[in-house]
Amino acid sequence: MLRVLKPDQYLNDIFELDLEYLQSLGIKGIISDMDNTIVPWNDRNLNPRLANWFALLKKKGFKLFIISNNSKDSGGKLASELDIPAIFYAVKPRRKAFRKALNHMQLSSKEVAVIGDQIFTDVLGGNRLGLYTILVTPLSEKEFIWTKLMRKLERIVVKH
Repeated sequence: MLRVLKPDQYLNDIFELDLEYLQSLGIKGIISDMDNTIVPWNDRNLNPRLANWFALLKKKGFKLFIISNNSKDSGGKLASELDIPAIFYAVKPRRKAFRKALNHMQLSSKEVAVIGDQIFTDVLGGNRLGLYTILVTPLSEKEFIWTKLMRKLERIVVKH
């Protein structure tokens, strides 16, 4: 059971991601969470470092997709500014949004990594489909109340 909650990689933030290493694993696509993964929770400002990082991913040939449990009203503008397709109200860890992203990118699960800040949504959802999962430290301590509760459970899982 705990295996589906274990990420393949743990990073402080997305900028630590070794793109050459991912490519050596055969990874051609990246699915990213939004809140507290690429932007702080409830902050949809596109900063230059983030824009440059996604531009580098595209330049290196990665196909990109954003999957968020948040609303399109909340995250649609950012996804549009980044020019990255996105699914909102994804209900992660359900597999439906991940499958849609794989179909859109025309890649198999072995060719895609998922990056997120939550074990019970991003890592579990990705592992259920055999994606390469990367857990990052949340960008902000500000979060939705439900997420704060889930973080307590995550700490227990991480200890084991």
